[in-house]
Amino acid sequence: MSRSRPYRVGVIGCGLIGRRRAEVAATDPRSEVAGLVDLDLTRAEALAAEVGGSVYDDWRALLADPSIDIVIIATPNRYLCEYGVAVLEAGKHLLLEKPMGRDLREAEALAEAARTARPGTVLKVGFNHRYHPGLSALLEGIAAGELGRLVGIRARYGHGGRPGYELEWRGDPELAGGGHLLDQGVHIVDLIHGIAGLPLRGIAFLQRAVWPLGPLEDNAYGLFQFEGGVVAQFHVSMTQWKNLFSFEVHGERGALIVEGLGGSYGEERLVRVERRFEGGVPVVVEERFPGPDRSWALEWDDLLGAIEGGELKGGGVEDGLAAMRMIDTLYRSGRSGEVEEVVP
Repeated sequence: MSRSRPYRVGVIGCGLIGRRRAEVAATDPRSEVAGLVDLDLTRAEALAAEVGGSVYDDWRALLADPSIDIVIIATPNRYLCEYGVAVLEAGKHLLLEKPMGRDLREAEALAEAARTARPGTVLKVGFNHRYHPGLSALLEGIAAGELGRLVGIRARYGHGGRPGYELEWRGDPELAGGGHLLDQGVHIVDLIHGIAGLPLRGIAFLQRAVWPLGPLEDNAYGLFQFEGGVVAQFHVSMTQWKNLFSFEVHGERGALIVEGLGGSYGEERLVRVERRFEGGVPVVVEERFPGPDRSWALEWDDLLGAIEGGELKGGGVEDGLAAMRMIDTLYRSGRSGEVEEVVP
């Protein structure tokens, strides 16, 4: 579909992620930043000086601008549902930074707003990890049957936190809705869902180990069981003093493993392990991805493609909702101490 003008983009929330999203929109020739909103006007003004666009002192005023086509929401979790529903009701496309609200109830409200929005309106949840080159190749390999029958998934993801974290919005239960399981953990849960679908049941152990976050966990250990017996296990941590990302998928024919995400997480690499059915040492092939992180730009490209009539590669309404169903299961398990069924 050809357009006579670029898509005009509004950004609500001009912190680290909002800035990153705005920079991508501003550098893509198909879009331009038209409006910015932040509770800290000086932060919005500083970003506007770099990427362009008008600064609004109220998010409702941005939504009232009929020239805005797409809205990016990158706010604390407390506002994702309220703002997101309003964006969809205004008939604008929405890129909602993960997670899909603070809890399953808010995710369901967003999903309902997307279903009843003007036909053709796109809601995409910001799961940029799917667009990292190693993880993208891993997902494609599994979809192509490279591993044969799935056996299990094992993942670790963490950083070291920082002193004073409890004073930031992620340390506020009302603003965040959950601890590290909801923050970094939702990326792992989305990847698990993208590979194995919706699990049958799950169990979690939530730990308040080091940081003074009140009721919020700084470590989460989760297990999911799927139809057919596949098991996924993961650990997400704010006490991983050296940043770490490791994601393994094992099947009857071997394994696909991604280590690192670039930057402080180390160079991203994909390891393909081919099992020798006669026994012995497997065949191991490694591919490295030393370039800059292009996941944000690739996700933006996916969104624009969907707006123009294509299909999202990931992060659609059902993906976002499924991730929150899985997170909800683990939080229920953390409270009960029992295995909990996933609500379909």
